[in-house]
Amino acid sequence: MASIAARFALIALATLCCYAWAQELKVEKVYVPEVCDVKSKKGDQLTMHYTGTLQDGTKFDSSLDRDQPFTFQLGVGQVIKGWDQGLLDMCVSEKRKLTIPPSLGYGDRGAGNVIPGGATLHFDVELINISDSPPNANVFKEIDADKDNQLSREEVGTMVSEYLRKQMLEAEQAGAGESDEVKKMLADHDKLVEEIFQHEDKDKNGFISHEEFSGPKHDEL
Repeated sequence: MASIAARFALIALATLCCYAWAQELKVEKVYVPEVCDVKSKKGDQLTMHYTGTLQDGTKFDSSLDRDQPFTFQLGVGQVIKGWDQGLLDMCVSEKRKLTIPPSLGYGDRGAGNVIPGGATLHFDVELINISDSPPNANVFKEIDADKDNQLSREEVGTMVSEYLRKQMLEAEQAGAGESDEVKKMLADHDKLVEEIFQHEDKDKNGFISHEEFSGPKHDEL
């Protein structure tokens, strides 16, 4: 299951840009099981295997390489919009191909050195499991180490570092060796933090307030 820091990192990356593009999401059903008692819906906890490639076929990420499926909550902004929209009404063991335009992916900024700006993304996905969603975590509270109800660059930087190091450790434990993608993101750590602040720090005062924070949080502080 994705950690709290992992969930926020994905949210921050997935919401960095919101420019409009003319392209639309394309969903191709590759395999649908004959028996399908339950289909995925907003709020479900999904466990997926996936492989992501760019338009030229370059692979930028794959859960199969790590032998570790990815778990997230559907339809609440924990993943890019192309996933939130393209994985609805899906059966367990169903396989799909998603073609995701930049507007539903990472926009014109891209994601670190892994996904260039303006990239159309292709995902081969397989739904492994559907379960009830756990209670929403207060991610803001977890990151706010000094409990001053605002997030500093140091606090966000710590969160990003912990998430990336966890990804590297999991890849090594799975026998996949060091991930080049994660190594690149570690090298780009400061840039990633600044990109998060560009999106989240709406009043540009150098801190992300509870109100500005777009990640999972309770209404109360």
